[in-house]
Amino acid sequence: MSSRSPLPPPPPPVEIRAWRDRNALLADRAQVLDALVKAYLGAGRLGLLWLWAALFALGWSLVGAALTSLTDVLTAIVGGVLLVLGLSVMIPTGLAVGFGLRKDRRIHELLCQWGELDRDPVLDRNLRRPGLNLAWLLPSTVLCGVGLVVCLVLPASADPRHDTYAVVVYGMGLGLICWLTGLIGVVKAAAHRRWVLRSLARGVRR
Repeated sequence: MSSRSPLPPPPPPVEIRAWRDRNALLADRAQVLDALVKAYLGAGRLGLLWLWAALFALGWSLVGAALTSLTDVLTAIVGGVLLVLGLSVMIPTGLAVGFGLRKDRRIHELLCQWGELDRDPVLDRNLRRPGLNLAWLLPSTVLCGVGLVVCLVLPASADPRHDTYAVVVYGMGLGLICWLTGLIGVVKAAAHRRWVLRSLARGVRR
């Protein structure tokens, strides 16, 4: 399922469900859950998140260049152009990230709703996706750590004789972008793991 594909609908209310038997329900449930897990943890979604982060960092770099170029009238004009370009990149990218997070929340809600319909220990094993979970968790954790270190170390080690406030703010902004991007990945991996334990693992133990 691509990021632009429509999401499956929620399961129908109990009073209008029309599955002919439990096997039909389990088959539809497995198909929908598989599509939802791919939409939530697919490699394409991870690449898209990192692309958004790179574009946002590019926009912030243009803003940082604008902040560090305010020395005279000519550089102020150039800085104004860079500021406009940076914001024109950051604003739509930030909106795209927001829409992506809203879609992730909707996918998680659908996973919970379809997962609670029934239990199928055999088919549900395919929904755990430990490899994809680690692919989200490990690099996101590293990115979180790098961003946090930059945000803490850079202002503490800045030399007032050489490092301007603009340079420090610019570096901390890049660190914050790394930290937030990694945090999104860590939260998604943890949310999927929690969903597996809550909605699927109980069925395996029965």
